[in-house]
Parts: sequence; C-alpha cells; structure tokens
Amino acid sequence: MAGPEGVLAEARLVATEGHSRWLLPAVEALLGGLGLSASALDLFAVTTGPGSFTGLRVGLGSVQGLALASGRPCVGLPTLDVLALAAAGSSGTIVALVDAFRGEVYSGVYDAIGSLRGPHGVSPLAAVLTGLPHGTAFVGTPAREHREAIRAAVPGAVFPASVDFLAAPLAKAALRLAASGNTVPASGLRPLYLRGVGVRPSPA
Repeated sequence: MAGPEGVLAEARLVATEGHSRWLLPAVEALLGGLGLSASALDLFAVTTGPGSFTGLRVGLGSVQGLALASGRPCVGLPTLDVLALAAAGSSGTIVALVDAFRGEVYSGVYDAIGSLRGPHGVSPLAAVLTGLPHGTAFVGTPAREHREAIRAAVPGAVFPASVDFLAAPLAKAALRLAASGNTVPASGLRPLYLRGVGVRPSPA
C-alpha cells in the first residue's frame, strides 16, 4: 500500500496452496496493522495478467469486492507493464518476461520510460529475442533463469535489479495514473489473457 509519502506497508507471502485462502486475510492484517479499514482507501490497484486463469480471477475478484464495498475507483495494469515501469531508465529498450510454461514466455517490449511499443505476446523465448538492439534490458523471472541464452542472442544485454513482488511498483504506477484521471470502476477491471484457458472436453 502506498501514499504520496511512499510505501506505507507491504505483505509478502509465499505459499503452496491457492492464494484464495490467504489473500483477503493478508489484506485485513495489513490494514489492521495500520489502523485502517478498506473504506479509508482512495484507490485500489491490481495486476490484470497475463497469468493463470484461476489466479487472475481470484485477484481481480478480491479487488473488485473491496472497491465495490467502499465505492472507490480502480486501476488495472498488466503484470508485464508493471515490470517494465519498475525498470524504466535502464535502457532504451526494455523487455519484460513472465513464465507462460509449456516452453513459452509472456512478453512485452517497451521504450526507456516503460511505454509499450507493440502488443503483448506469448511465444518461445527465442522468438522474443530476435531483432532486439544492443543493450536491451530484460526483467522478470525468465530473464534471470535464461540469462546466458539471452546474452548469447542479444549483445550487450543488461539485467537491472527486479523483484517478484510487484505491489509497491504497482501502487506507485497506479497513483500516477489516478492523478491524471485514468481510473475505472470495479466493474471495468478486465483480465489480460494471452492464451486460452486450456480446458479440453472429456473424450466420449
């Protein structure tokens, strides 16, 4: 959670069970530690994906419930955009990567200030690396896991420090957007799916 004076509090949890069980209790504990209720907040922000179908629905649904109950506006930002914004200034070209499994990555290519240059995509990593300029910056878990392959494909590739917990950079970006009037009602939040759900019908 952030305000004009900076980050006020952040809860970081790593769990093997689905986050539907601990997300709202963690929010309640964080707010309780600050002596606040959800109705005291001015804005709610959430990453909209890409990611797992269930995970996105839980995250978006929780934020929508809190925002509806308190009558507050929302900001939804793609996870890739938040990663790139957190690395703004690290290079003239920034590539944000999120693991899409199945041997693929979700990706976005951004300029120096973290503005998206084209559509988000899902593909093998090798396809993302084609044609990138010298000195491109890479952020996200796949960038750390495949650093040597990236260096071999993109001369001068750089790897600015990045975090897996995006609440703080998301909050900062959301405050900037809200200041310029770029908010939506809770009902306006939409998940970003770059791949189908992957459910197949049972064989007859």
